[in-house]
Amino acid sequence: MRCLALIVAGLAVLAATGSASASGHGRNGLITFYAVTPNEGAQLFTVRPNGHDLHQLTHGPGEAVNPDWSRDGRTIVYEHDWDTETLCATVDLVDSGSTGRVSLTSGMGGCRSQPAFTPSGAIVYENFDFGTEDDGIWGMNGHGGSQHEIVTPWPHSSGFATDPNVSPSGQLTFSGTDFSLIGPEDPALGLFGSDLAGNGFHQLLPMEVDLAVKHDWAPDGKHIVITTNANFFEPVTTANIATIRPDGSGLHYLTHYQSQDVKALVGSYSPDGRYIVFRLEDHGLYALMSMRADGSHLRTILPLSAYRPRGIDWGPRVQ
Repeated sequence: MRCLALIVAGLAVLAATGSASASGHGRNGLITFYAVTPNEGAQLFTVRPNGHDLHQLTHGPGEAVNPDWSRDGRTIVYEHDWDTETLCATVDLVDSGSTGRVSLTSGMGGCRSQPAFTPSGAIVYENFDFGTEDDGIWGMNGHGGSQHEIVTPWPHSSGFATDPNVSPSGQLTFSGTDFSLIGPEDPALGLFGSDLAGNGFHQLLPMEVDLAVKHDWAPDGKHIVITTNANFFEPVTTANIATIRPDGSGLHYLTHYQSQDVKALVGSYSPDGRYIVFRLEDHGLYALMSMRADGSHLRTILPLSAYRPRGIDWGPRVQ
C-alpha cells in the first residue's frame, strides 16, 4: 500500500507539472533526444543549446524514446518500450531532474507511443490495439485519465497514424499511411489532421512527399516544419527540412542537400520560435545542429560522431 501511495503521489506531482504547460512558450531551455547506449539500449538525454552538460536522463528497464517537453520545461512525456512478452509500450513521464518516472498508460493489449503535450497540458499519443489491429490517435489528461480515441483513420490494419502534435489553436496533425493506396511494404508517410474531437479529418500532404515521422508546429502556429524524401523515393535528392502553412500549402525548403550521403532530419522549433534543431547525417556520422527558422546560420551543438540523436525536442527554460 505504501508503494501504491508513493506512485499515486508521484503521478499527481508530475501531472500537475504537465498541466502547468498550458502557459505560452517562453525562453529556450534544454534540448532532449534519445540515443542508443552501449548497455541500456535507447535512453533519453538532455543537453544545453551550446552543447554543454550532456546528461543521460533515463535508465532501464526498457528503452526510452520519442520525448516531448511540457510547456513549463519541468516534465518530459515519452514512449517507454518494454519489449517483453506481456508489455509493449507505455506513455511515461519523467521530470527534468530524472528523479521521478511514472507510467500513465498500460502496456497490456497494445502499444501506446509517440506522445506529445497539447497547449492545455493534456497528452495525445498513438494507440495500437492488438485485438483489432486498429492504429489511431488517442488523448488523455495530464494525470493519465480520460483516455479516449480521437481519430482512427484506417481501421483493421489498413494503415497507421503516428507522431501527433497540436497547434497553439488546437489543430491536431499527425503522420500516417493508408495501406490501401500504397501497400503495407511501403514506408511512405503523408501528413493528416483533424480537430481534437476527431472531426474534420483531412490530408495536408500526400504520401508521395515521403515524410520522416517527426514534425513540429511553430510556437506562433503559422508554420509546420517537416522532413521530406526520408526514404529517397526521389532519387535525385536527399532528405531535407521544409516548412508548410497550417493548410499544407506553401512548401518551402530550409535545407538544400543533394547527395544521399548527407541528410537533414528535423527535430523541433525552439520555444521562442527563432530556431530549429535537427540531426545532420553526413557519410555515416551524425551531428546535433540548429539553424534559424529561415534556414540560415547553421550551428553545431554536438559534432559529427557515431552518436546518433533522434526524436529531438527543444524545451523551454524552467521559470
